[in-house]
Amino acid sequence: MKNIKTLFLALVLGAATMSCSGDKKKGVDYNQFKTEVKLTPEQEKSFDEITAKYQQLQEQNFQAAKAQGGNMDRVALGIKGEELRTQQAVEMATVLDVPQMEKFNKFVDENARKRPRYDNALLERIKSEAQLSEDEFKVVNAANDAFEKAFSDAHDVYHGNNDLAKEYWGKFDAQRKAAIQKALTPEHYTTFEKIVKEIQFKGRK
Repeated sequence: MKNIKTLFLALVLGAATMSCSGDKKKGVDYNQFKTEVKLTPEQEKSFDEITAKYQQLQEQNFQAAKAQGGNMDRVALGIKGEELRTQQAVEMATVLDVPQMEKFNKFVDENARKRPRYDNALLERIKSEAQLSEDEFKVVNAANDAFEKAFSDAHDVYHGNNDLAKEYWGKFDAQRKAAIQKALTPEHYTTFEKIVKEIQFKGRK
């Protein structure tokens, strides 16, 4: 376990951090969504109010994180962003009908910035299908957290360069898998590999 912790530390420290200016996420273009569905005037009014509210909250979170300068915690910012999208969906469900809501959720999922990690649904699938012990699953979570932090901390190095971002992603992903492989039985790791084989770097559009 000590060696694994050392590897995690090296993974986190391996990401160079520098100050980056002008890093403003434009966010999801909700006007584009409105061209894909037919909303009543009342729906559109409520839709605009809700999306404007959460875009403002997102911007406030970003500015607060940016005020930290070189110490910006992008992981925490990503977590807050997920929480806001969840809250927004709850409110939006009171405005849109079921088919519209399904399209809205899909639209946000495809266009919102996602945290660079195995998400909770995938983690649960890994734990279940690979039949991991609690100790094994703790290592998977720790390696996943270390990967996210390392990739997020390196953001200012690869910002605006998808090729470089892909290179960093691949490097940290290899380290994530190496740490997991050391902790899992060969059988469990083989199943793990099959589950995550489709997880690849996705560059910004």
